Amino acid sequence: MAGITPFLALLLLLVAAPALATNYTVGDSQQWNLGVNYSTWLSGKTFKVGDNLVFIYSSASHDVAEVNKADYGSCSKNNIIKTYNDGNTIIALNTTGSRYFICSFSDHCSKGMKLEVSVSGSTSTPPSGSPSPPSSSSPPPPSGGSPANGPSSQSPPPPPPPPSNGAINMSPCKISTLFFGLLVLCVGLIA
Repeated sequence: MAGITPFLALLLLLVAAPALATNYTVGDSQQWNLGVNYSTWLSGKTFKVGDNLVFIYSSASHDVAEVNKADYGSCSKNNIIKTYNDGNTIIALNTTGSRYFICSFSDHCSKGMKLEVSVSGSTSTPPSGSPSPPSSSSPPPPSGGSPANGPSSQSPPPPPPPPSNGAINMSPCKISTLFFGLLVLCVGLIA
């Protein structure tokens, strides 16, 4: 039985790690809008593989366009990797490295609607006060997002998320997964 305990501890880590992923609402209560200092918003945040960026915006006024580093620096719209325009865009941070996002409407990028995010290794607990949950009323966009020139949704923008109180925000599914992992660990320690 003692040989099973390391296996159970490893199982707990594999089960519990996704439960610690964080959803970051870009701009917090100011969301994805003109007049937000995204450099200040980034301050103190550490993005890990498995975390999500949640862009909340009016799809009639803004979009989220992922671009390369050069186009980010020059606010160029010529080589957009992918454009989202659903008003509640959730982007999974699945790989390490830098990701670049701009608003491709008019001159919004040159007015500061741009975000560079550096993603590091595995998931971990976020700094206190930084996570915000996405709106639970809207599902994530389809895997391909919305095409740059395709039809856009005419639904009204989602309501703003509740203010963050510094607690780690986890969905009921993540909480039950974490609970199950802890239960498995306890059973392994008792056995």
